[in-house]
Amino acid sequence: MLVSDKDIFTFIKPSLDAHTMGVNTAAELLRDCGYRVVRADSDIAQAMNNFRYEICRKTVLDWLRSEGINRIGLSYRLDRDEAVNMVGYFINELKNNGMMHYQGGPIKAVYFGGLPETCKLIEKEHKGLVITFKGGETARETLQKMGVPKERISKDITEGSLYDDMRMEFGKSIIDSQDYESFMPIDRSGYKEFGTKNDTIEKRIENNLQSPFAPLIRAHVGPYSSTVDRLDSVKEFISWAKHLAKTGYLDILSIGSSQLTQSNFGEDWEDMPNGGGVPINSSEEYRSVWSSCRPLLVRTYAGTKNIPMLAEIHERTLNICWHALSLWWFNRLDGRGPYDLYTNLKQHVETLKYIATTGKPFEPNVSHHFAFRGADDVTYIVSAYLAAKLAKKMGIKTLILQNMLNTPRSTWGINDLAKSRAMMSLIKELEDAGFKVYLQPRAGLDYFKPDLNEAKIQLAAVTALMDDIDPHNEMSPPIIHVVSYSEAVHLATPDIINESIKITQYSLQKYRELRKIGKTEDMSKNADVKSRMHELIDSARTIISGIERHISNPYSAEGLYKIFVSGFLPVPYLWSQEEEFKYAKALKTRTYKGGVIIAGEDGKPLKPHQVIDFAARNIKEAEYYLKQKQAGK
Repeated sequence: MLVSDKDIFTFIKPSLDAHTMGVNTAAELLRDCGYRVVRADSDIAQAMNNFRYEICRKTVLDWLRSEGINRIGLSYRLDRDEAVNMVGYFINELKNNGMMHYQGGPIKAVYFGGLPETCKLIEKEHKGLVITFKGGETARETLQKMGVPKERISKDITEGSLYDDMRMEFGKSIIDSQDYESFMPIDRSGYKEFGTKNDTIEKRIENNLQSPFAPLIRAHVGPYSSTVDRLDSVKEFISWAKHLAKTGYLDILSIGSSQLTQSNFGEDWEDMPNGGGVPINSSEEYRSVWSSCRPLLVRTYAGTKNIPMLAEIHERTLNICWHALSLWWFNRLDGRGPYDLYTNLKQHVETLKYIATTGKPFEPNVSHHFAFRGADDVTYIVSAYLAAKLAKKMGIKTLILQNMLNTPRSTWGINDLAKSRAMMSLIKELEDAGFKVYLQPRAGLDYFKPDLNEAKIQLAAVTALMDDIDPHNEMSPPIIHVVSYSEAVHLATPDIINESIKITQYSLQKYRELRKIGKTEDMSKNADVKSRMHELIDSARTIISGIERHISNPYSAEGLYKIFVSGFLPVPYLWSQEEEFKYAKALKTRTYKGGVIIAGEDGKPLKPHQVIDFAARNIKEAEYYLKQKQAGK
């Protein structure tokens, strides 16, 4: 049933579930099409936590009636059985009260967004009565599934999806042909240090700068099972590493180490939960990994405790090809580490100084973590710039610039290109004889659909997006972080990793061939991308200038702390409830024309100077919190 002008939507999720991005995105898409969306408040979210109780069901239904709502979206991305029970109780309550449209009641449609397996069970149980969203739907797909007429889908959404539709058609042609299966490994061994202790990522990149060009490939590898002994898990990982080295498609092995490896390395773990990932717990095990995967380059996660010490261990045992630090993240702020934010920043700055003495590159694992917590596109760019400039000031010579595309997954391709080019343009300005920047794009963490064939198509499509960042530079990107197509369903085995690499390398070749003969749009000339890029650059420059004007010594642990706490880098979806971070969470964001903006109370974009004015008012309070931290309080 198509949506009418009189229909009113709402999206409800239990307060237990902190996943809000999908709900917020759907609501903004509908508002952009001119429909009314009523926000469910905390009382309704709390009632949904206990929907099995009659009083809670009455609270929700009374609210639906009072607001005149007739289209309801439910969301729950945690426990599968809890989600199925919640939807079951909800549908039965609507039926028992005669509220469904076929009963003469007001409710025309019920939608559910959740995990793929949950959606399958709900579809089976309710036989078409509930329309499900498994994740990965485009903006247009989302609106069409909700029943929005084509003519009501805004021009921005329609035009914004044309580039994405083209890439998906390209991806489908790649996967349908199966020609990528014939792609052979690339011999990278044309220099004497190849695979030895003296090998570096810079040497491998330099050796690779030849035609025909194929980027170096990094992939994340990390088998783990809670039912398998720790040592057996490590042995399995080593066997995977040997296989990947032997088959020759991978260049950079990225160890998917466990939470305990990062937070409690070398300690007695006893019955502590591992948290997934490879449970490496000794220098000897790291050395075994390195020796087993010759000639691959190797990298791994930084520690979340004793961070400089673990960086030194990575140097000695893995000859780590580059170090990665997250600065504001992987601490108590996001529940991923034991340190408070200020202590974490101090440890990261100290670690950067150590990395500089090794001559190894540094990868800021930063900007996408802001995006995960609702940050806008400008904050994504500014946070990366701050990390890059800090690295240069600490003596780092080479920066590996990770750029996570499709984050949030509602982002349009043209906006991703604009954001990527704006970020590269600003950070490349830092380059000089002693500081070099290498781009490393990747697909989004939750980009891929659970249908594996569709996910393969998406992998080919996002490869085209990566190539369009700098479309006339055949040596760009020099490194691609390949996210395996099985990401939404299960961990990638070596065979899946190799297949994902073949899809990526073959798609890159074919897309470049199509561009050369004019069979695909030259995105270097796209006017929409250019205008968005310049707008993002101007806004980011303004914010950076405001930070450097108002924050004393911004490129230090103290400066980075004050920047965050005073609200220069808005993260509205931050889970931390501490008073210390109230200004970081205060400004709201929303999706807008395929990107993310900071929005005022009226929903309209805030200007950069308004963000600066807001944050500048809070610096004194941020300085107070800093003094408390420095005093150990």
